[in-house]
Amino acid sequence: MSVYQHITSSAKEGRKLLAVLLDPDHLHDEAQLRETVGIVHASGADLILYGGSLMTGAYFEEGLKIIRQCTHIPVILFPGSAMQVSPHADAILFTSLISGRNPEFLIGQQVLAAPVVKAAGLEVIPTGYMIVESGRPTTASYVSNTAPIPRHKPEIAATTAMAGEMLGQLLIYLDGGSGAEHAVSSAMISAVKSQISVPLVVGGGINTPEELLARYEAGADVAVVGTAAEKDPFVIRDMVCALKAAY
Repeated sequence: MSVYQHITSSAKEGRKLLAVLLDPDHLHDEAQLRETVGIVHASGADLILYGGSLMTGAYFEEGLKIIRQCTHIPVILFPGSAMQVSPHADAILFTSLISGRNPEFLIGQQVLAAPVVKAAGLEVIPTGYMIVESGRPTTASYVSNTAPIPRHKPEIAATTAMAGEMLGQLLIYLDGGSGAEHAVSSAMISAVKSQISVPLVVGGGINTPEELLARYEAGADVAVVGTAAEKDPFVIRDMVCALKAAY
């Protein structure tokens, strides 16, 4: 079963998935990375996303190899640029920043990455990526030079997601960004979910099991936890326990 088939079949069955985002810029130490991945593996998370909006170091490839040594959890690249492509992952979120109007992130980086992605033999998952205002500027909005969707405008998010699906995107990803002050609101998640038939991924600002379950209840099929796991990887164990108890 492909990674995308796993996501879609889970969504159809009502089984919620938990993904952990690992940013190579924040996990330079090999011992720390091995420990974090070991905890994530033992906790029973469903997916690992790997990548970031800004890559300041040269640890991307080495970090990915270490992750693959430590777990059999599917690893999906979540690239912030055409530089973040590797054959050592299972799949790649081939994202188009549909919430913005910067052609570089709508199609420019994708053109640069396409030959590399094809040569790597990765499973490609076309993803409509949407940045949502989260109370503070994020690296994603700064690097992409785009304005996020206002967090109190769920109708804008819903119509944007609808357009993304009509353009052929197989996933819609609502993201408050790394270190978001506010998670994407339940109202926005519900509004988007009501207008699309493809799986919905939600990330940014999810710090507790209660916040995680609220995202699922609103309509998220996959929830992504990043900053909270970097601060305390054991929070993933608590989140998985809460997820299993609720679903």
